[in-house]
Amino acid sequence: MADKHLLLKRYWGYDTFRPMQEEIIDSAVAGHDTMVLLPTGGGKSLCYQLPALMMEGLCLVVSPLIALMKDQVVQLSARHIKAACITSGMSQDDVSTVLNNCLYGSIKFLYVSPERLRQRRFIEHFRKMKVSLIAVDEAHCVSQWGYDFRPPYLQIADIRAYHPAVPLMALTATATPEVVEDICLHLAMHNRQLFCGSFVRPNLGYMVVHDEDKNRRLLAIAAATEGCGIVYTRSRRYTEQIAALLVENGVTAEFYHAGLGAAERDRRQGLWMKGLCRVMVATNAFGMGIDKPDVRFVVHADVPDSLEAYFQEAGRAGRDGAPARAYLLCGPSDTAALKANHAKDFPMLVYIRNVYRALCNYYRLPMGGGADSRYDFDLQKVCDTYTFKAREFYAACRFLEREGLIALPELDEAVSTLGIIVGRDELYRFQVNHMRLGDFVQTLLRMYPGLLSMAVPVDEKRIAMRCNLETTDVVAMLGELSAMHVADYRPCPTKPQIVFPSARIPESEIMLQPQQYDLLRQAAWRRLQAVEDYIANDSECRSRQLAAYFGQSDDVPACGCCDVCQHASAPAEADCRAAVIQQLAASRLSPHDLCIMLEAKGYVNVREVLRDMLDRGDIYLDKNLLHSVS
Repeated sequence: MADKHLLLKRYWGYDTFRPMQEEIIDSAVAGHDTMVLLPTGGGKSLCYQLPALMMEGLCLVVSPLIALMKDQVVQLSARHIKAACITSGMSQDDVSTVLNNCLYGSIKFLYVSPERLRQRRFIEHFRKMKVSLIAVDEAHCVSQWGYDFRPPYLQIADIRAYHPAVPLMALTATATPEVVEDICLHLAMHNRQLFCGSFVRPNLGYMVVHDEDKNRRLLAIAAATEGCGIVYTRSRRYTEQIAALLVENGVTAEFYHAGLGAAERDRRQGLWMKGLCRVMVATNAFGMGIDKPDVRFVVHADVPDSLEAYFQEAGRAGRDGAPARAYLLCGPSDTAALKANHAKDFPMLVYIRNVYRALCNYYRLPMGGGADSRYDFDLQKVCDTYTFKAREFYAACRFLEREGLIALPELDEAVSTLGIIVGRDELYRFQVNHMRLGDFVQTLLRMYPGLLSMAVPVDEKRIAMRCNLETTDVVAMLGELSAMHVADYRPCPTKPQIVFPSARIPESEIMLQPQQYDLLRQAAWRRLQAVEDYIANDSECRSRQLAAYFGQSDDVPACGCCDVCQHASAPAEADCRAAVIQQLAASRLSPHDLCIMLEAKGYVNVREVLRDMLDRGDIYLDKNLLHSVS
C-alpha cells in the first residue's frame, strides 16, 4: 500500500496534513465507516481522495453539486489522476463510455448524483466494479432534519449491499448533532468513527447589524474594510442593484448569478479571484468549491433562511487566518418576510402536480415519452404562459426535481466537454500532418489525460492561458478538431436548461409522502426560528451561539471580536460623547454616517447618545448635518 505522506507530496505538494485529515485517512484505510464533519475550508476532499489512492479499486463519490463534481474531476485530471463524472446533461452513449471505463479502464474516481443510484444501468455496472471506498459529499442531504434534504440520498444505503465490505465516508461542513445521528442511521454506518472539527473561527468576527438603510451601511463597510469581499443576496435583481451601487461609489464590483452565461460567470469569477474586482455580489450560486484565502469580509444583505447556510457562506471570509468579519444586515421586516415566504416554498401537492402537467405540455411531451429529453428553460416564460407566480412555481419544480421527474441543471451544467474520438495511431498521424493543431492536441492531452478514453469537462479559458491564446481562438480550434472528426467538442449551454430524466407519467401518480413533506416543512420552520433567535440574542457571543447550534457549546470561549463581545468591552458613554464632539469639530456628518463611523470604532448605543446630546443642546441638526455647539 502506498505511503500517505508520499502521495500527499506527489499529488498535492504538501508536506503535512491539516488538522484531523491524517486520522480520517487512517480510519478509511482501516475499513471503518467514517463520519467527517469539517467546516468550510477544512480540506474535506483530500480526506477521501488520498485514502482511495492508497487502496486498490475505484472510489464512488456521491454529490448533489454537479458544478463541484466537475471541478473535482478537472482538478484530479490536472494531477494526472483519472476521474470521471456522470451528469444529467450527458448522452446515453457518453454515460455508457464512462461506466465501461470504470469497469475495464483505470478510472480511480467516479462522481455521480444521488439520482443516478436509482437507475438500473448504473446498478448493473456498479455491482461489477472493484470498489475501494464510497464517499458521500454534502452528507447532510440524507437527513430529513438537514437544511437541504434530498430523498435520492436514501438510495445510498441500498447500493452498499452490492459491496458490503467496502467502507463509506460521509462528509459535510454543517450538521447539528441530530443531523449527524440521522446521517449515520440512513447510511447504515454501523462500525463508524466520528471526526468533528471545531466550528470556532477565532479570526472571524460575526456582526449582526440592525439598520433600515442597508445600502448606506454596506457602503460604509466597504469603505472601512481593506481587501476583497463577498455580498450575498437572495435575488438576482438585488445582486445587480447592489453591484451598481458599489460601482457608483467607487468600489470595483461585479454581480454573479445563475442567469448569466457560463463564459461571463467565468470572466467575473476570474476578475475577483485575481483581485481585479474587489467585491463580488452574488446569490448562493457563487462560492461553492472556491478557495480564496484573503477574503476580508462577507456581507449578507438579506437574512439567510438557515444558520447552516449562513455559517458556510460566512466561513468564506478569513481562510488565511487573518482577521475578517461576517456581517448580517437586518431590516425591521426581514425575519417576518422570511416566514411569509415559508408557505410559498412548500406548495400543496395539487399545485406541484399542476406544475408538472404544465411543464410536460409546454414542451409537448407525450404520455410515456420524453425520457432523457433536454430543453432551454425560461422560467418566467412558462409562468406567464400558465399564469403561475414565479416563486411558488420554482419551489414546485424543486420538489419535482427531488422526486427525479425533472432536473434543473442551470449553472451546474454550464461546462464544456471534449473527447478524442480516434485511436492513438490515427491521432499520431493527424498530429504529424497538422502541425498547428497537432501541438494544440498535445497540450490538451497533457492537461486532460483522460481525453483518449472518454469525454471530460474542459475549461476553454484555462486552456487559453496555457497556450497563450485568446479564449475565442481556443473555441475555434476545438471546433476545427470536432469538424475534422478528431474530437467531440460540446460547448457549454448558454441558456438555463431543463431535463426530463424519465418518461412522462400521469400527474396523479406523483405521490409525495404527506408525512415526509410535513417533516420537511417543520424542519425548515425550526431553522427559520433558529435564525430569528440568533439575530435577537444580543447577550451571548455570536461564535458561541453558532458553536452551540452545531453541538459544540462546551468550553467554547467568547471570541472577543463579534458585535456582542465588542458591545461588552465598548468605551464608556462619556468617551462616546467626546468622540462625537471631536468628529464634528473635524467635519459635519449626517446622524446615520456618524453612527456608522463610531460603531466601526467600537462605540455602542451611538444613536441613543446622539439623541441625548441633541436633547441637551450639546449638538444641533441643520440640513440633515450635525453640528457641535462649541
